[in-house]
Amino acid sequence: MTEDRTPAAAENPEGAADGGQEATEQPVQGRKNGLYGEISDELAASMKSGWADTELRDLQPVEQAPYAAERRARLSAAYPGERLVIPAGNLKTRSNDTDYGFRPASEYVHLTGDQTEDAVLVAEPAGESGHDFHLYLLPRSNRENGEFWLDGNGELWVGRRHSLTEAEALLGLPARDVREAAGELAAAATDGVPTRIVRGYDAGLEAALAEVLDAGKDDELKVFLSGLRLVKDEWEIGQLRDACTATVKGFTDAVRELGQAVATSERWIEGTFWRRARVEGNDVGYGSICAAGPHATTLHWVRNDGEVRPGELLLLDAGVETRTLYTADVTRTLPINGRFNELQRRIYDAVYAAQEAGIAAVRPGARFRDFHEASQRVLAEHLLAWGLLDSSAYDVEKVIELGLQRRWTLHGTGHMLGLDVHDCAVSRREEHVDALLQPGMVLTVEPGLYFQEDDLTVPEEYRGIGVRIEDDILVTADGNENLSAGLPRRSDEVEAWMAGFSA
Repeated sequence: MTEDRTPAAAENPEGAADGGQEATEQPVQGRKNGLYGEISDELAASMKSGWADTELRDLQPVEQAPYAAERRARLSAAYPGERLVIPAGNLKTRSNDTDYGFRPASEYVHLTGDQTEDAVLVAEPAGESGHDFHLYLLPRSNRENGEFWLDGNGELWVGRRHSLTEAEALLGLPARDVREAAGELAAAATDGVPTRIVRGYDAGLEAALAEVLDAGKDDELKVFLSGLRLVKDEWEIGQLRDACTATVKGFTDAVRELGQAVATSERWIEGTFWRRARVEGNDVGYGSICAAGPHATTLHWVRNDGEVRPGELLLLDAGVETRTLYTADVTRTLPINGRFNELQRRIYDAVYAAQEAGIAAVRPGARFRDFHEASQRVLAEHLLAWGLLDSSAYDVEKVIELGLQRRWTLHGTGHMLGLDVHDCAVSRREEHVDALLQPGMVLTVEPGLYFQEDDLTVPEEYRGIGVRIEDDILVTADGNENLSAGLPRRSDEVEAWMAGFSA
C-alpha cells in the first residue's frame, strides 16, 4: 500500500465540483511521517488545472429506485409528523490508517439503493403529504485545495464517487453535502418536531441530536424497519435468485478444488468460494464456514485453518452477497473422498429427511414455527431409533417437550434471509416467529446433527461427525420454491455430483 496520504478527511474540503460551491483554500495536511515535505506553489497550481470534465449526464435511475420509493412511502405512513434519520454508517479502522471494507446499514440500503459511507437519509414531515425525503452524501473531491490527491479519502486514493447531481439522478432523491448534516439536523431539531434516528451506525449524528432523541422511540424505528423487510418484493426475490445461482457456482468451484484443499487446508476452500463471491457479486454474505472433520460440530467454525482429510466430511456453509447486498445462505455436507461411509450416510440421510419435512411445511398460512417443529420431530425420531435417546423412558412427544434432542441438534431450523443473512432479526415477534408465513417471505431450512468429539453419551464412532443441509426457500402463493435447488441434496445425488469432478 502506498504512503503519503492523510488518514482523515480534509477539514471543510467542499469544492466547485458539486453545484458551484465555493472552494476553500485551506490546504490538506500530509502524513506525519510521509516522505514528501512542503508542496510547492508550482505543484499546487499544476494539480488544480488540466483535468477533463467527467460529470456523468443522462443517467437513469438504478433498478431498485421505484421499489425503494415504495418502502419509503410505507415508512412515511407509519410515522406522520416525525423527523426520521437513517444513517448508512461510517468506515471503521482496521489498523492505524487502514479501514475495514465498508458495508452500509441494511436499513439505509433498503430505503435508498445507495451504498456509500457516511451517507444519511432524512425524512422531513410535510403536512398531510407525508414526508419529504433527502440524502446527505459526500460530494466529489475538491480540486482547488488539493483534497482529491492529498487526502486519505480523496478520489485519487480511493476512486471516483458520484457528484450530488449524479446521485440525485440515480437514486431519485435530492442530495446535500453530508459534511453539513450534523449542524443542519441539530439546528432543525430545535423546531420541536419529534425526531428519531436508527442508532448504532453514526455516533456523530447521535451526539448532534442527543438532546432531542428518545432511546425507546429510536429502538421502535429500528424494529419497524426490520419488519419492513419481512416480505420481499419482486426485485428483491430476483436478487436472492441471483445470489443463490452464484452460490451454486461457488460450491461447484470448492468441490472441483477439493484436491488442493486436501493438500493445504480448509482455507483453500474458503479462498475458492470467496473468489467466486467477488467475481459474481460484492463479497461473501457472512464468514464462510469451511469445517472439515470434527470442526463440523462447531456451528460457526470460521477459523478455517484445519486439515481436510479423505474419509471425513466437509461441512461448507457459505453464501454469495450480490452487488446490491442480498445474500444467499446455503450448506452442504460433503464426503471429502466422494463417498459416504455407512455411518456418515445414516446420519446424513436423517438430516435430509428432517430437511424434507421442514421444506414441506413451508407454505402460505402455515406458522413460521411449523418447519422448525417438523424438522426437529424427524431428528428426534432418529435419535430414539438409534438408541441415543432412551425409548423406554421417552416417546417423541416427550423428547420434543423437554428439548432433549437439542443436545445434538443445537440450533433453530432456519431464519429469514435477505439483506442480512439473519434478516429482520429485530422485527416484532408477533409478525415474525409467532406469525403466519406469507408469499414473498424467504427463509432458510437447515436442520443438523452434531456429535461432539468429547460426547461420551454416544458411541465412539459418532464422535466428531457434524452434518447440516441448508437451502433458501421462497414462500409462494401455492407453496414454496427452493431457490438453491441447483445443488444436489440427497446422499446418492451428492456422490454422483462429486464423482463428475473426479472422472
